[in-house]
Amino acid sequence: MFKKQKSSGDTNKAAQEKSRIINPARPSPIIIEEAVSVIEGGGVVLFPTRCLYGLAADASNPGAVERIFRIKRRSFQNPLSVLVKDQNEIAGMVRHVSPEATSIMNSFWPGKITLVFKALPVILSALTAGTGKIGVRIPGHPVASRLVHRTNGPITGTSANISGSPGASRISDIDPVIISEVDLILDAGPLKGGSGSTVVDVSEETPKILRRGEISPKELFTVLNHR
Repeated sequence: MFKKQKSSGDTNKAAQEKSRIINPARPSPIIIEEAVSVIEGGGVVLFPTRCLYGLAADASNPGAVERIFRIKRRSFQNPLSVLVKDQNEIAGMVRHVSPEATSIMNSFWPGKITLVFKALPVILSALTAGTGKIGVRIPGHPVASRLVHRTNGPITGTSANISGSPGASRISDIDPVIISEVDLILDAGPLKGGSGSTVVDVSEETPKILRRGEISPKELFTVLNHR
């Protein structure tokens, strides 16, 4: 017996049922609590960051993290970054925070820059992809900020795209596969767009830019030279 395929209408209806329109400046506490409940239950939430939409899951839940990889069709050889509520939370995740890293955090967080540290053994190996390093950021978007403050620990901060494809600043631009596989969608309307956060490896003595983004090399070097 053949399985009846879902029509585009059925798919759109399913997406609408799990979508919540959220005010990006003043997020509804009710919607935030619904999202937190999904995350703490092992689910995946599509949510807004400063530039692009992302996928949030409990970073300490192996099953939830694995779902992120599968939803994105992402190789397990590629690490995932996480979002935290404050610098104090980082202490229980990384081996060392250098003076250079502290200067960068104080200058550019929240948002704009992701820092890569040497991870402590408590961090899931799936997040580090065997590199022994973890990317961390304090989010600048109010919705993302509320989520990390209400959950019991770090959440994933990866972009909501099929691996290798561009990130999306609008819900309508996100791959239908991702829309169909997440558990909840927080629609904050069009986002800023752009290339996302700058990624800097601070695991060694000299910080190294791994990916260019919102913070230019000149801005970064200015901070480090005036430390």
